[in-house]
Amino acid sequence: MMPQPEAKPEKDSEQSVAAKLLIELGPLLIFFGVNAAYGIFAGTGAFMVATVVSLGLAWWLYHKLPVMPLVSAVIVLAFGGLTIYLQDETFIKLKPTIVYTMFAILLIGGLAARKPVLALLFGPVFNLTDDGWRKLTVRWAVFFVLMAVLNELVWRNFSTDTWVSFKAFGFPPITFLFAMAQVPLMQRYGVPEDKASD
Repeated sequence: MMPQPEAKPEKDSEQSVAAKLLIELGPLLIFFGVNAAYGIFAGTGAFMVATVVSLGLAWWLYHKLPVMPLVSAVIVLAFGGLTIYLQDETFIKLKPTIVYTMFAILLIGGLAARKPVLALLFGPVFNLTDDGWRKLTVRWAVFFVLMAVLNELVWRNFSTDTWVSFKAFGFPPITFLFAMAQVPLMQRYGVPEDKASD
């Protein structure tokens, strides 16, 4: 019998997905767990440490730091530090609002300058027409604005534990579902590979 080829690419792909999930969701899960056990200030400290560790892991695995997690990490460290130093949980609760608002402003500014930021970030991965990039950018900008508003509504009207739970288990699924909902648009405005190479 001929030896069966090893399915290394599939395993590598699975490991890559697992690593990305660990990098992106690990700090949030740690934040949730430590907050549940020891409170928001201990949870914030653990969140800061886990965020730095996740960036180190991303650099070790991919030799680069993704822009959005890097920006988010800087704000986590800044507002987390203020939360612990001033013993005021408001700062860590404002962090998602500020991150989402920054991303929305960045996308809108890119559109105004006729330089879609999404095309600059994901152009090597996805080939879309100019109209496709514009529509996708508008959708993500509106999404980030709505997420900023949603964060404000949750932390101002519910308990800290509820906000932490929503941050850990609400925001990621909402973002994932929204991203999946953009697939038809990306397919509609995709540029065939032969034209893209030309």
